[in-house]
Amino acid sequence: MTIETLTNQLIELYDKVSSWEHSVVKDSGLSPAQMHTIEVIGHRKNLRMKELAEKLGVTTGTLTIGVDNLEKLGLVARKPHTTDRRSFFVVLTTEGKRIFAEHHRFHEDFTREISVELDNHEVEALCGLLGKVLDKM
Repeated sequence: MTIETLTNQLIELYDKVSSWEHSVVKDSGLSPAQMHTIEVIGHRKNLRMKELAEKLGVTTGTLTIGVDNLEKLGLVARKPHTTDRRSFFVVLTTEGKRIFAEHHRFHEDFTREISVELDNHEVEALCGLLGKVLDKM
């Protein structure tokens, strides 16, 4: 296998996962960016705006607009930081938690579906390899 083959496989994987994600999100009435924001908050719980922006790879200005829109939809809320008056945590509301849990189940089902042909050793090997790749990113 060459680097070119691996590059092409990674591109194809990204395209297929992205296409799947868009198809799942479209029925929610949210944009993929909005759902991704909910996912990051759901996995990490209390994040400050700056931390959330870094995780999403956007500016705090862009994030402010996104959080404003999610707040209007009743999916997130800003919670004052206990020791820094200038800082706020972004947290999921009850409805946001419901949306997150539902979407996370889609991810778990997708993972089961694509790994059904793998045995336990192959799943462990894939997890280990992906972990190494992600550590480099």
